Amino acid sequence: MGVMSGSVPWFTMMIVDKTWKLLSAVDDTLGVVHTHAVVGFLGGVLTGLFAEPELCALFLPVTNSCGGMYGGSGGMQILKQIVGALFVIGWNIVVTSIICLVLRCIVQLCMPEEQLLIGDDAVHGEEAYALWGDGEKYDVTRHELCSDDMSHAQKYPPSGATQVV
Repeated sequence: MGVMSGSVPWFTMMIVDKTWKLLSAVDDTLGVVHTHAVVGFLGGVLTGLFAEPELCALFLPVTNSCGGMYGGSGGMQILKQIVGALFVIGWNIVVTSIICLVLRCIVQLCMPEEQLLIGDDAVHGEEAYALWGDGEKYDVTRHELCSDDMSHAQKYPPSGATQVV
């Protein structure tokens, strides 16, 4: 579950987000959809798959409850997890829409047009989970020196209490 919860959101953020029009239309500079929605849904479904019968008996008053890996009626647990996740997604859409409609009456929810034209990433100066060369560029003046290369040491001396030696 841990490997999938780390790799699947990365894949959806770095690969699928750039190719699927629905995801690329969402203004999500911090990757919230991937780190919360994708991981939450995946965790719920995988819990329905791997739910251990003895642990289920500790927390659920339902007898013979188990995950899909344990056979029997375990497939129903996966279905219950999916239905539960879809309910939460629907609830979030409704409640967030209501909150945004109320907030729209008080403050502006969108950036001004001139900022939108230069791009959201340019305005914020970063991209969610950017890897150097694929987003934010490595800047020695901001990131300090992180290698044995001391050719810039005189030009950009270290700042702060810790010094590069």
